[in-house]
Amino acid sequence: MFSAAIFDMDGLLIDSERTIMNTWIAAGRELGLDILPVDYVQIIGRSLPECHAMLATMFGAEAAFQEALKFVRQRLQSPTNPPVFPLKSGAHGLLTALVNAGVPCAVASSSSAQEIKSRLGRVGVLDLFDAIAGGDEVARGKPDPAVYELAASRLKKSPSECLAFEDSENGVRAAHRAGIQVVTVPDLKAPSEDLIGVSLTMLETLDHAMEHVAAWFGAETLPA
Repeated sequence: MFSAAIFDMDGLLIDSERTIMNTWIAAGRELGLDILPVDYVQIIGRSLPECHAMLATMFGAEAAFQEALKFVRQRLQSPTNPPVFPLKSGAHGLLTALVNAGVPCAVASSSSAQEIKSRLGRVGVLDLFDAIAGGDEVARGKPDPAVYELAASRLKKSPSECLAFEDSENGVRAAHRAGIQVVTVPDLKAPSEDLIGVSLTMLETLDHAMEHVAAWFGAETLPA
């Protein structure tokens, strides 16, 4: 059994990946370019610098990428009307059950620490976490294990005591390389055979996680 939980954010807890992807695709159309979903999903779960480098390649030139980035920021980061990405189905129930049972929870995300606080704060769950680890706090992004190692250390837990929840291939590999077992809940990209092989289990949504809470964290964690 495990004594702590570590969650990815975008695409796992927060339904943000599709909106962000569609905004980049729209930016491409503005510039006369076809950015395909099958290409975009390759960046999911990577660090911000890696995402920018891969997007610059998709847009063909740094200048075009910068124009697209300006477009995306205007759409997604307007200071007068910040987007509220909703919680994904099952997220609130699972987090609440774990917190009520005294299971410490952390976030390990490729997003910056400030963005984690902002997005989780907007949907009212930031206070349910004991620690956060952002992509801007580590030298290398997912699939490197650094952000998961940081999250576990901030919970004062060894990797073997933690259970990770992830949606992306890069995220699953990061947790696995940190020595943390992973529950995979795919979002935009269907899981590969390799991904299935390194996952403790695969779930369609976080709603199904409640069926396994007793086995993962002990019977006492089930809500009364």
